[in-house]
Amino acid sequence: MKPIIYFLPLLAVSLLLAACSSEAPSAQEQSTEIPGDHYFPEPGEPSETIETEEHSIYVEDVVEGLGVPWGMAFLPDGRLLLTEREGTIRIVEDGELREEPLSGAPEVVARNQGGMLDLALHPDYEENGWIYLSYSIPEEGGDGNTTRLERMRLDGYNIVDREEIYTGNEFTERVHHYGGRIAFDGDGYLYFTIGDRGEQDKAQDTSLSNGNVFRLYDDGSIPEDNPFVGEDGLDEIFSYGHRNIQGMAVHPETEEIWTNEHGARGGDEINHPEMGNNYGWPEITHGVNYDGSEITPDTAKAGMEQPVLHWTPSIAPSGMAFVTGDRYPNWTGDIMNGALAGQLIARVEINGDEYVHEERILED
Repeated sequence: MKPIIYFLPLLAVSLLLAACSSEAPSAQEQSTEIPGDHYFPEPGEPSETIETEEHSIYVEDVVEGLGVPWGMAFLPDGRLLLTEREGTIRIVEDGELREEPLSGAPEVVARNQGGMLDLALHPDYEENGWIYLSYSIPEEGGDGNTTRLERMRLDGYNIVDREEIYTGNEFTERVHHYGGRIAFDGDGYLYFTIGDRGEQDKAQDTSLSNGNVFRLYDDGSIPEDNPFVGEDGLDEIFSYGHRNIQGMAVHPETEEIWTNEHGARGGDEINHPEMGNNYGWPEITHGVNYDGSEITPDTAKAGMEQPVLHWTPSIAPSGMAFVTGDRYPNWTGDIMNGALAGQLIARVEINGDEYVHEERILED
């Protein structure tokens, strides 16, 4: 049997990659802890082998018939949860997509980039059953919308025990840059993102929820050592000055969060956000407006952080994940970034906080 790896969270499409390189371990040597080991059937014979710098791979579809899949969570019982941006949560059982979506899902604003977004399991999911979900919500009594984070449990095919964790404090009629990524770090803190919502200057206003990474406890309460506790600015903010974070993952060794971020025309970024730091948008950027006009003449300013890597021209990064385990030994520790522009995976090697090398896989 050939080893398999799944890049569905990166591209939000149904792909399965299988190594057919002699460098990869045998099935008997593989770790049993890599998501995907028992969620889908073993891959068949490759129709086309793709050579990368470090491994030979091939691609298989594992789930078809989805709308715009956005987030996913591998349940420990072998089932897979998927969000569809238009407002549904689907489940894959025994490798097959169940036709009916889960009942009890929240109402979403499913317009443009908004809708049902990310999913993440609580680190102690097997004890408490909490599943975290992000989505765009309508403004009560108004025409605006914002991003919400809640948690829920699963009872059969029904969503139950829904609890609001966090809701953005800035409603707008704009329908893009919702952010919505969710991650838990190695200390159990909950991280959540909201983009600038298309109102770029608000990403520098720490009294607003636009353009931030938030750090919370699992019930939505706020750690006392957050940078703006007792200061001007929202207590829940961890870092700010972000345009639109579309990927967030936890480093397998440091167990700290890393993110990728949409720039405008150019200026996409990988960052390692740190507490209280300002990542500069829109005061500094390596990109320009979509019409080619200047956003700012500055790519650096005192008190504002530089990205680990910026993509100019843009690749439009989507999800991201670190490669762990020994299934792909020459990729272990690398970052895999989905890219909507060019429809590719960008494999990025890092050393500490330093960029080393990039390889682009599966272009188009």
